[in-house]
Amino acid sequence: MSKPRVVAIVPAAGVGSRMQADRPKQYLKINGKTILEHTIDSLISHPLIDSVIVAISKDDVFFETLGLHRKPVSVIEGGKERADSVLNGILQLNDTDWALVHDAARPCVDERDITNLMQVIDDTSVTGGILATPVRDTMKRLNATLSSDDKNIIAHTEERVGLWHALTPQLFPADLLRKALNEGLAKGENITDEASAMELAGYKVAMINGSPANIKVTHPADLPLASFYLQQKCTVR
Repeated sequence: MSKPRVVAIVPAAGVGSRMQADRPKQYLKINGKTILEHTIDSLISHPLIDSVIVAISKDDVFFETLGLHRKPVSVIEGGKERADSVLNGILQLNDTDWALVHDAARPCVDERDITNLMQVIDDTSVTGGILATPVRDTMKRLNATLSSDDKNIIAHTEERVGLWHALTPQLFPADLLRKALNEGLAKGENITDEASAMELAGYKVAMINGSPANIKVTHPADLPLASFYLQQKCTVR
């Protein structure tokens, strides 16, 4: 049997307010290219990814200036929330496709990690998977009963054994992910990523150990770190 088609979906309709910049964070430049360009280039260059769909805000004025129309990239209108943008992307896919969802602000993803993640397609014991890294730091839980005027007081220390940081890409059959997202949203569930929707729908999701360099650029302090990782990535190539 032939391999199913894998289509990357990049939700890029967010404004990235925590970056405190004059534009959405995906359009900030690192090493001469925008974060979004680095991200798309990483996906396009992977031999097992058939195409890339980018979901942008209807008010986006930056994407057209990138000249990405020269590459195999489709652009669609994103939604209010991440899940809405991903659903809009899945509507462009066939039921037999696999949707590989990747954050716009994760430009340092490694090709080898994507290849390892693709192995879940042939694993009949799971219904997709995500890249993740095990928690290495001591984890603290805040006291949730305190008011917003109180200082951050520790309630207790969480056991970190078995805790992982969820990363992207996250890879699932398009038809099942569409149903899981629709059902979760209809029930008012807190869907923070695609895996959470699949988990709520009762599916088994694999975690594939990925590189800790696959950071999400969220705060200004992340920019020089991402620049370093991208330079290292180019050196290895």
